Amino acid sequence: MIIGIVGCGAIANIITNYAIEGKLGSELKYFYDCDLERAENLAAQVNGTVVLKIEDMLNYVDLVIEAAAPSAVPLVVPKILNSGTNVMIMSVGALMDEKFRLKLNQLAEENNVKIFMPSGAIVGLDGIKSASIGKINKATLITRKPPKSLGKTLTEKEILYEGKASEAVKKFPVNINVAASLSIACGIDVDVKIIADPKVKRNMHEVYVEGVFGSFRTSTENVRCDINPKTSMLAAFSAIKLLKDLNQNFVIGN
Repeated sequence: MIIGIVGCGAIANIITNYAIEGKLGSELKYFYDCDLERAENLAAQVNGTVVLKIEDMLNYVDLVIEAAAPSAVPLVVPKILNSGTNVMIMSVGALMDEKFRLKLNQLAEENNVKIFMPSGAIVGLDGIKSASIGKINKATLITRKPPKSLGKTLTEKEILYEGKASEAVKKFPVNINVAASLSIACGIDVDVKIIADPKVKRNMHEVYVEGVFGSFRTSTENVRCDINPKTSMLAAFSAIKLLKDLNQNFVIGN
């Protein structure tokens, strides 16, 4: 499988490192970024090709990874789908707009392609998908991050947001993709609390889900990417695992 990537930041760097080691299970070949130098640096590591327009890679790839930003999703993903190319969306916050999400789904159906959304920086999303077959009554997310990763300089813990995921992704578009992933998997607009805490060193996510299946809690403490502290290593790993699963005959989980 030939892969192209849009957005050559932290996640793209981690995926490229796995491609260098031959652990990706696919050929990472095409790179696009508004910052041409960033794209060139990554492409050089895997003998890849830099494109000046996203359209220039679409006839040559089986799947495009969007790893840019939520604001880029409405601009690039419809183009990818209309070209008949599968897409993996990392900036999941953009998908909280239900009307837009339905539009993308319709484009995927019309062009006989698929949209993939990795589990990202939280654990237990496969269990939530299973639980959503029945009714989910309640889902909450408490996120704690070092102030720096939330653009703050603080000496004491501070609650930055408390409300619904749909508003959280607007206020923190590059910090809270997990809220969107959780909401989409549950089928409800989940309750979110975001805390900037100078005492924590990792990005932490606590999830509670309750429904006809019963209930469960998960807690994740994520190591942050050196390149971008807003990004958790697990988010990139989830993309890599999904890519590997697409090439496997034996797949665990849903």
